[in-house]
Amino acid sequence: MTASRTARERVRAELTKEITDIARRRLATEGAGGLSLRAVAREMGMVSSAIYRYFPSRDDLLTALIIDGYNALGEAVETGEAEVARDDHLGRWLAVCRAVRGWALAHPHEFALIYGSPVPGYQAPQATIDARVRDVVVLGRLVSDAWRAGAIRPPSGGAPQEPAQELAQELAGDAATIRELMPEVPDAVVWRAVTAWSTLYGWVTFEVFGQFDNTIEHREAAFEHAMRLTAGTLGLAQ
Repeated sequence: MTASRTARERVRAELTKEITDIARRRLATEGAGGLSLRAVAREMGMVSSAIYRYFPSRDDLLTALIIDGYNALGEAVETGEAEVARDDHLGRWLAVCRAVRGWALAHPHEFALIYGSPVPGYQAPQATIDARVRDVVVLGRLVSDAWRAGAIRPPSGGAPQEPAQELAQELAGDAATIRELMPEVPDAVVWRAVTAWSTLYGWVTFEVFGQFDNTIEHREAAFEHAMRLTAGTLGLAQ
């Protein structure tokens, strides 16, 4: 009985992977909004009713693809950042940036699924959260490590370190929530980290969606320069 169940589970896992692989390819031609379980079933040579045993609805299939995408991106970031010495905080930041960009350029349709326009009628469930924050957890650990090591410096050029007092009070609750990912870090550094992270993903989004076409020719060099500038915003020593 155990061997039989194991065989069934193996077949189910293989078919589930085939379904998600086909659905992932179809993202390139139809987009997430046009994804259809029936179309995937036809491509597999499976009767449409059978595919619902694996994914009861299109939203269930989308959720699986989204989780896979977040996990793949998170794994790329974790792997890239882990290859750098722990006390090289700037190097770790640049490794994270390169990993995000590299994965996004290699998987543009999956990147569009997780960071593009929301799919009409789809609401991501709680099940996506753990995968969604894998890359952010790496950033939070990096910022906390850098802060404890004294490697985050005040902004240069006389830029203020803190928002105005009234604004700081208004943002204190949000900063406290974000600080769960970067313990011990003061509010000013929390907001610098959020700004740096947003800049990274803004750049990558512009590049993946073609906003730099006919504007920036040397993309890799420009990206490296921009991420070093962003490291300055974060306060990491160059």
